[in-house]
Amino acid sequence: MLKAVVQKAISYLPKKEQVNFFFQKYVTKGVDLDDQHFAYKLEAARDHLRFYDRFGTEPRQRANVLELGTGWYPIVPTVLFLAGFEQTTSIDLRRWMNPTRQRIAFTRILDYYDRGLLQAYAPDIDQERLAILREICAAPLPDDVATGNAAINLSYRVMDATSLDFPDAAFDFICSNNTFEHVFAGVLKDILKEFKRVVKPTGVMSHFVDLSDHFAHMDGSINIYNFLRFSAKQWRMIDNDIQPQNRLRWKDYRAMYTDLGIPIRHEEIRKGDTSLVAEIPLAEEFRAYTAEELAVSHGYFIS
Repeated sequence: MLKAVVQKAISYLPKKEQVNFFFQKYVTKGVDLDDQHFAYKLEAARDHLRFYDRFGTEPRQRANVLELGTGWYPIVPTVLFLAGFEQTTSIDLRRWMNPTRQRIAFTRILDYYDRGLLQAYAPDIDQERLAILREICAAPLPDDVATGNAAINLSYRVMDATSLDFPDAAFDFICSNNTFEHVFAGVLKDILKEFKRVVKPTGVMSHFVDLSDHFAHMDGSINIYNFLRFSAKQWRMIDNDIQPQNRLRWKDYRAMYTDLGIPIRHEEIRKGDTSLVAEIPLAEEFRAYTAEELAVSHGYFIS
């Protein structure tokens, strides 16, 4: 509740993004690239590669990628570069990456490779591209991210994903990690409409969604379904527009895909724990779901 109050207050401040960055960096430590955060990103890159290799038709060397939600560290785009993809465009509403965080991502990835750990996530590393990454890390830290991004064939854009400025059928692969759950339902539907327009007819979309209550990630006294106890009105008071949580369940995302005519080719879900759902006094709007529908905690939509 304390974090919710603080984030809600920050959301009303001028320069709220900068204030929130300070709060995350020095209070919650949410900006630090700790081992857990790094592993999550590598797992996402591994899974995106696996799904593209299974469903994609264009060779990686000729495939263009669109990533939604660049975040603080360009880990997934860097792994995709090392795995041979031609070009990645990563978009976000705000510019979070800076030269220091970019260099941290590069050096952590190289360290994992040298220790024989990266190969478990991306076994087919292009050695020439690996050498390019080493050259970048050996050079002095630049004043901006442009040099590093150019080296890994990354175009970093600040853009509203509901109104993309790309032509139709521009991308072979579209992916995201822990992003959909932070987008309000109406906005997400408009984003998916745009994705449907800019992905090639033979292209692939891979989106990892975390359906858990993110406040539980730092508060062990609540479980990952805690936010289902609040009515829509109550949740509007608690939620904020810096790190919103839409509380959509897997069934709701699936219905959104169906409404938009986006065929789901494959799903991988974590079923969650219905006994933890039973501990929560559900708000009225969630009582029509089965316990199994509410319990799904994470998953991939492949379309």
